[in-house]
Amino acid sequence: MLTIQQIKADPEKAIAKLAIKGFDGKEPIHQVLALDDRRRQLQLDNDTKAAELNKLAASIGTLMKEKKVDEANAAKAQVGALKDAQKQIADQLAATEKELHELLCTIPNLPCDMVPEGKTAADNVVEKVGGRLPDLPEDALPHWDLCKKYNLIDFDLGVKITGAGFPVYIGKGARLQRALIQFFLDSANEAGYTEVEPPYVVNEASAYGTGQLPDKEAQMYHCELDNLYLIPTAEVPVTNIYRDVIIPESELPKMNCAYSACFRREAGSYGKDVRGLNRLHQFDKVEIVRIERPEDSYAALEKMKDHVQSLLDRLELPWHILRLCGGDMSFTSAITFDFEVWSAAQKRWLEVSSVSNFETYQANRLKCRYRGEDKKTRLCHTLNGSALALPRIVAALLENNQTPEGIIIPECLRKYTGFDIIN
Repeated sequence: MLTIQQIKADPEKAIAKLAIKGFDGKEPIHQVLALDDRRRQLQLDNDTKAAELNKLAASIGTLMKEKKVDEANAAKAQVGALKDAQKQIADQLAATEKELHELLCTIPNLPCDMVPEGKTAADNVVEKVGGRLPDLPEDALPHWDLCKKYNLIDFDLGVKITGAGFPVYIGKGARLQRALIQFFLDSANEAGYTEVEPPYVVNEASAYGTGQLPDKEAQMYHCELDNLYLIPTAEVPVTNIYRDVIIPESELPKMNCAYSACFRREAGSYGKDVRGLNRLHQFDKVEIVRIERPEDSYAALEKMKDHVQSLLDRLELPWHILRLCGGDMSFTSAITFDFEVWSAAQKRWLEVSSVSNFETYQANRLKCRYRGEDKKTRLCHTLNGSALALPRIVAALLENNQTPEGIIIPECLRKYTGFDIIN
């Protein structure tokens, strides 16, 4: 969430920045300022009452030693009245702090200066293009037909076992999944990321820390009996490793990668764009996470983008990078770059990665800080990215590499799959 300092530094600028995300911040920002003023005054009143109490309590002992019993009793009565008054102030202070905190949770992160204005995905900016578009015949098959033809993924069986959006991977389809996961993890390790294997369910504090809660769009699966949430991405448990942690500056950056299954309700999704692997409720992904000093985070963001680009280049997939406009960004992000690959049979771009810098927004929720050489603590910047999400990568690999003889496996995956063609 935003810090009070961010808002107070220039409230009108904050309002203008929020408007880029399509959020009307005028009223909430002014409410934050008013509540903060009230909180500060109540804190001052509380401190004043505490000082009066301490002074009066000290005087009682002196009066008793001087045998001034009546005055001591009168002072005791004053202490009781002061305690009642202080409790009322403390209750008002706690209620004000709670109201302020809840209000701050409703305000999105401020987009950084590089974020273009725009309302929808149509306003995103193409930053970079790479790879070669495949030249397939007109009768090229979409991946869901290829999966059926070569018995790679059974979507109907998944419906039988669980429901739509939970496919069953079979034979070489399952081996291709495992190959991609290992390839992505090995590549992250080579880039300096330390692998962790996180839980697939998290508690409320963890989901709140990375901004999944409050879940306004009800995208998370909730295990109500235990009050736990299935993770929508490994970002959530991995970033929460650093919740309530003060990191020595010399230990930054923290770089982690993790494979996990991901679970998303995707409420309201339907139509041709969700067919096959295009949108699932359960899917596999390798995530990279960085905890950085603020002055280093944008250089780190470029390194993350380069890492994702290198994976797509090695997979020989055509790609482009989008710089998302304000209206297409997430609630918590300061800037996001989406990577999309070309799906030759569907003739459309498919998103396979989002790489984001959250600046201090998540860190403020997480209380993720670092201690500098001057012994002062400061909020870290948090970043994460998909490196990569599997479903649409698989879709593009199957479609783009189909030949009359079978589906050709990219060179970089063959040592993991144990085969170079699916036929």
